[in-house]
Amino acid sequence: MSSITRMFLSASGFRDWVILLVLGSLFETARRVLASLWNSLINSFFLVAVFDEDDTSYQWIMLWLSKHPSWKNARNVEISTGNFGMHSPCHDDSDNSQTLTYLPAESETYTLWHNYRWMRVTRLSVSSRGGWSTKSTLTLNILSRDHHVLEEIVQEAKKQYLEAQKESITVCVSDSTNCWRPLATRPKRPLDSIVLDPGIMELVVEDARDFLRSKSWYCDRGIPFRRGYLLYGAPGSGKTSLIHSIAGELGLNVYIVSLSRSGLDDTALSELISDLPERCIALMEDIDAAFHHGFKPEQTDASKGGPPAPTSNRVSLSGLLNALDGIGAQEGRILFATTNNHNSLDPALCRPGRMDLHIEFHHASKYQAEELFKRFYAPSPADLAAEAKSGKIDAGSVDSGFDDSSTSNDLVDLSGSSDPPTPSASELSAEKTESIIPPAYSGVSHRARAPKLSTKQISELAKQFHAFVPERRLSMASIQGFLMTHKVSPYEAVADAAAWVEKELKEEKEEKKSTATI
Repeated sequence: MSSITRMFLSASGFRDWVILLVLGSLFETARRVLASLWNSLINSFFLVAVFDEDDTSYQWIMLWLSKHPSWKNARNVEISTGNFGMHSPCHDDSDNSQTLTYLPAESETYTLWHNYRWMRVTRLSVSSRGGWSTKSTLTLNILSRDHHVLEEIVQEAKKQYLEAQKESITVCVSDSTNCWRPLATRPKRPLDSIVLDPGIMELVVEDARDFLRSKSWYCDRGIPFRRGYLLYGAPGSGKTSLIHSIAGELGLNVYIVSLSRSGLDDTALSELISDLPERCIALMEDIDAAFHHGFKPEQTDASKGGPPAPTSNRVSLSGLLNALDGIGAQEGRILFATTNNHNSLDPALCRPGRMDLHIEFHHASKYQAEELFKRFYAPSPADLAAEAKSGKIDAGSVDSGFDDSSTSNDLVDLSGSSDPPTPSASELSAEKTESIIPPAYSGVSHRARAPKLSTKQISELAKQFHAFVPERRLSMASIQGFLMTHKVSPYEAVADAAAWVEKELKEEKEEKKSTATI
């Protein structure tokens, strides 16, 4: 071994190779150290903020960038029709074209000036957990050493986002990677648009509002800051509509927890619940149908003496209970659960601490039917104000301006025939000579308009309508469906009410009979 070493050392070129190797290593090390020191020096003058697509702040910054004037001069941008909640579908828009926004393109870097501060914006696409999908990240490099500058930008972006969202709520769902994603933006629904029995809406709204104001009370007593509501009863009675209205009234976004989602197990459910924001509404609809056999202890096939019957859902009852009030459960959220069959729920799920307030919903009462009729055909405040301003009616009157002589017999005569009037001879002659055959269709054309009626006339019609509706036999959804078929014909709605109610009750009776037979 020593002879081989001496042979290499005695070679004339070997020592030169060693010298070159050592010098090259020293130069490369020095280069890397100097580059690292230079980068550290440059980075010390920058603030770097990274925004992940899974976080709400990403939406704030994207909206802020889309409205920044610098993007008008950008050369490589992503065109989007996303509105970030900046519209309210309840308002008419004469311009049918969608608003275009300019966003940073992926894998591109941009520079801009904001309040005399130089910034660099980079948007990248990275693999999400598991590598099955990708998500975007947004990086802001701000030439400043003051963190107050970054805080100002984030607060400004948040303010713009909340301003855009003030007339709407965001509905979120979980995706296959167990992350929350915005599903849709919905306009806030006024509380007075929901027709419930007196006291129900006030009870839930005031209870939820008081809960959100009581965080310090819960913390002082060591009680988990959570609240649960169980809405149960007849289908189509307004449970989901009430939740929508409460979300708008309290300014909370809705997160839909689907227990039947593919791939959801106990661990994923706990992670999903713990990722909820502090102030939000978590919604579990039809919670009784989440399991094939309901929320019951493990069942065995008694007839065959076999093992527990398999279920199609991987979420267990104990997993759901731990997700709702376990040690990792999120605090500050409001949980709403709906069910049509209260008796099928396990008592452990309904106890206080998980479901604190239970509210039963019944089929429509006569009061609800009358109020719903009034809402359907009442003139809009804008129409009444315009008519009052034009002088057709007095400013303090609710009449729509129709002449009394023409409306004195407008109310439906329930004792008479509801058949339409027979056309005159001139009308029949005009129809025969018409060269163009009108299109044949069923239903009500959307271009048709209801007659303008005063509040007094509508109230009289509503009283006649509610006289035909039996107490607690029909759902609000079915009554609304019937009124939709008479959207522009309140008189026909009253005239056809008796036949429709009879038909509904007959179908209900036949359905119960067939169910009992099975």
